[in-house]
Amino acid sequence: MKTTSLHQIQASSLLDAYQATDLLDLPQLAAAARVGRVLVKAENQRPLGNFKVLGGMVAALRALARATGIATLEELQTASTLPRLICASDGNHGLAVTAAAKRAGTKAIIYLPEGVAAARAERIQRLGGEVVWIKGSYDEAVLQAAAAASKGAGLLVADTSADPHDIVVQDVMDGYGLICTELQQQLPTQHAQRPSHLFIQAGVGGLAAAMAQGLYASMCDPRRIIVVEPASAACVALALQAGHPLNVTGELETSAQMLSCGLASTPALAILLQHQASAVSVSETQLQAAISIMQSHGGPASTASGCAGLAGLLHVAADPALRVEHGLDEDSCVLLVVTEGALPVL
Repeated sequence: MKTTSLHQIQASSLLDAYQATDLLDLPQLAAAARVGRVLVKAENQRPLGNFKVLGGMVAALRALARATGIATLEELQTASTLPRLICASDGNHGLAVTAAAKRAGTKAIIYLPEGVAAARAERIQRLGGEVVWIKGSYDEAVLQAAAAASKGAGLLVADTSADPHDIVVQDVMDGYGLICTELQQQLPTQHAQRPSHLFIQAGVGGLAAAMAQGLYASMCDPRRIIVVEPASAACVALALQAGHPLNVTGELETSAQMLSCGLASTPALAILLQHQASAVSVSETQLQAAISIMQSHGGPASTASGCAGLAGLLHVAADPALRVEHGLDEDSCVLLVVTEGALPVL
């Protein structure tokens, strides 16, 4: 780390005692979905218990490097003053940005919509982050965090943007790319056994875009990329159909709190359109069922957000017309990502 420029820092070098998360082969899930194989990347094993640590840490430290001209983490940690970090979050991105702030020796201010679970806010506060509760949705929190940063309250570390060239959002997705770097080593070498389908959950679309881009770059790209969203917050599906982000109307209420977003990220959407991603929406019943199905079929304990990709797979698998539409059959090899572990009990 001491000789590595923060401007180019990668997620793996920021994770203590780094090791790749497991890629699980779950034949019981494959049988339930009537496909050839189901592979599950267990991102619940990451530090902080979710994949967001990859993007939030990388983007926050690179942003500090750009803002201060400081080149290394050691120099950041000994700097007399650093700007505070600000972000909006449904919980996990804020936790990652708070961890980055703590590591650098500064403070984080996290804007959370009022519907976020208390356990998520408490985890941020335990790491030293200041929580600002916002009435309304995640999208309102995004606006208020950006407004605070524009008035000098701190350095914005957003994971979504209307700017297709937003460098911080690109850094967030770059951090997520470690998942695909690991998959390149973990997936079977035989092309016939590589994933034919990726069912990947989306909030604003950053992870889905990073997976599409990363798998393509590593020559592991599946034929079909299917974004999975709660029916009440299907902003990426709406954007894919329109060709640009549009606001989802309604309350955005869902048990998949990490996916409760009403406006897709423009940089993420551009990548998903490039890779011809499609989208499916799932009900609250399907989201809840996926939690127990994942665990009872050999997967990790997670949440509705973490298991949403499985909910999408089972939704498509149970409908003959959707199976045809998405090219799903008995020979398909499906890749899923469990994006977070089960929440701690307060």
